[in-house]
Amino acid sequence: MDDKDWLMLQYIHKERNFTKAAEQLYMTQPALSYRLSQLEKEFGVPLIIKSGKVFRFTPEGEHLVAYAKNMLAELRKTTDFIVNMRSEVQGSLHIGASIYYGQYELPQKLQQFLEMYPHVEVRVDTGFSTEIIQALMQEEIQIGIVRGDYEWLDQKLLLGEEQISLISKTAIDPERLPCLPRINYRAPKLAVKAVRHTSTSLDESISAWWYERYQQPPLITMQVDSFETCKEMVRHGLGYAIIPSSFVRPSDQLHKLDLMLKNGEPITRKTWLLYRETAMQFTAVQKFVQLLQADKEQEAITEGP
Repeated sequence: MDDKDWLMLQYIHKERNFTKAAEQLYMTQPALSYRLSQLEKEFGVPLIIKSGKVFRFTPEGEHLVAYAKNMLAELRKTTDFIVNMRSEVQGSLHIGASIYYGQYELPQKLQQFLEMYPHVEVRVDTGFSTEIIQALMQEEIQIGIVRGDYEWLDQKLLLGEEQISLISKTAIDPERLPCLPRINYRAPKLAVKAVRHTSTSLDESISAWWYERYQQPPLITMQVDSFETCKEMVRHGLGYAIIPSSFVRPSDQLHKLDLMLKNGEPITRKTWLLYRETAMQFTAVQKFVQLLQADKEQEAITEGP
């Protein structure tokens, strides 16, 4: 059993589909099935039980997947450590980023980084922030970029804040909000389960804003799992929504009210760079963190006091 077998087990376990796993490995599905059968012969136990097109790992198979995961992580650490013994910045950089940041912010940062350090191999996973936190906790990634506040006890850097706003298709009287239908964002159940200790500070801030003004709860008529869906429902006149202002563009032609507590404090959602202090021993990680730190400092100078 070698690193190719470790990787194969990881992809089969992740994709739960032989064809997709084979595509990720640039091999044919029959070749993948054959190699898996050879592993089963090598260990003398079945690793997967099939029932039609559905399959599941046996307890022995699950144990071997966990072993493969640990071995791949150790191999990556060893490779990066050896590469970073040289003066030139090389090695790999594995980043996990929230979907929105990965789509709109990260490409420019990566372009800048790779122009400076072209010999670094960069891998990126995007997903819900809760999934990124989980991957970081399990050391599947070296750097996590998440939106919102989460319990993280190691190193973190605030990359930015965005205003939370109430949006509507037409101008509405704020006094009538309790009687108007609200399209409410709710994180997908899968994403919520991914992280055990999640801060709900944004939800609490929105609730604080609401109950400073109204005695009755909001009239929630729809629960959706994306801010873009919230916006589209509003654009079709189905109610109002409270979402990050970054999702609202002038072309949407929506009315927008930035939420602010009565003490003058705006309600915002933060974007954080999270990483482990031990990861800074790898030059690629160190240089990427320094790049984002420098960009943040330059933004502060540009904005001024």
